Amino acid sequence: MTPKDKKHVRIWYWSGATMVFFILVIGGITRLTGSGLSMTDWKPIMGAIPPITEAQWEDAFEQYKQFPEYQQVNRGMSLGEFQFIFFWEYLHRMIGRLIGIVFIIPFGYFLFRNKLDATQIKRALILLGLGASQGLMGWFMVQSGLIDVPRVSPYRLAAHLSLAFIIFGCCVWFALDLKSKRKSLGRGTGELKTWLWAFLAILSLQVVWGAFVAGHHAGLVYNTFPKMHQYWVPPELWLMEPWIINFFENMVTVQWIHRVMATVLGVMAIGIWIRSFQLNTSFTARMWILALFAIVLIQYLIGVLTLIWHVPLWLGVLHQAVAMILFGVVIGAIHFVTKQTLTSTR
Repeated sequence: MTPKDKKHVRIWYWSGATMVFFILVIGGITRLTGSGLSMTDWKPIMGAIPPITEAQWEDAFEQYKQFPEYQQVNRGMSLGEFQFIFFWEYLHRMIGRLIGIVFIIPFGYFLFRNKLDATQIKRALILLGLGASQGLMGWFMVQSGLIDVPRVSPYRLAAHLSLAFIIFGCCVWFALDLKSKRKSLGRGTGELKTWLWAFLAILSLQVVWGAFVAGHHAGLVYNTFPKMHQYWVPPELWLMEPWIINFFENMVTVQWIHRVMATVLGVMAIGIWIRSFQLNTSFTARMWILALFAIVLIQYLIGVLTLIWHVPLWLGVLHQAVAMILFGVVIGAIHFVTKQTLTSTR
């Protein structure tokens, strides 16, 4: 690949990461406004055309009334209120379609003009598979809330959110991999890389449990900090049988795990930052770690405020958005120290 080709493909990957971030924000608004079940069918092609006339809106509203969310939660809502929740779900789906277009059309162009090497073709196919899986998972998630209980499955929500983070992480890594310049080396990058991978592993679990918190509305209980009311370890942690399901289905346990992992990540971020100086790593490596440290502290504060203020819309969305920014910074830091380590062995 020529430097110019690398630049164009790198921009393509960054555009994918940006759009995934944007759809995450819209998805957060969709979830927190209770809009996710407003579109009760899945039409990947024809579904791009929303209701336009009054009669079409009435038909869509009547269809919505046949499902549990209207019957059990929103009975008596007006057409205007329905149009509001329909808008957010429609926007969420349309951005998903736009991401597909932004991926597929440039991919076809790059292939036709022979601008991708074998590695980039493989990576593009990975993203294609992940994107298709995400579309199917999105509908699979919505479908779980259209039968009996008007709430999407927290397990499917966790899978949907995890796929979004994986796609975003792949786009960031692939884009960084196409940078032509490498920074000078510092010592200690091997140990730093190990710590960063451990941080990423725990952060990934934290994202999953964040989805369980959202899916169970667990942020609406025990709205005190640092204790959960007067408890460090609340008595309801292990009420369910078998005990293992408490980790995934007990809202108190889910929130407690989310708190504990957040604290672990905060302590790790402080330790990694200090260690980056002790290991005498390069200035750029320390700047990556400093960015990681700063964003973790910001995210921790946002999480605490989101909890004690009973999950206001803007804070809930901001908390989710900063989580993805943090994920991207960790990916960037790992990529940087990995490439330093690889270069140093040559």
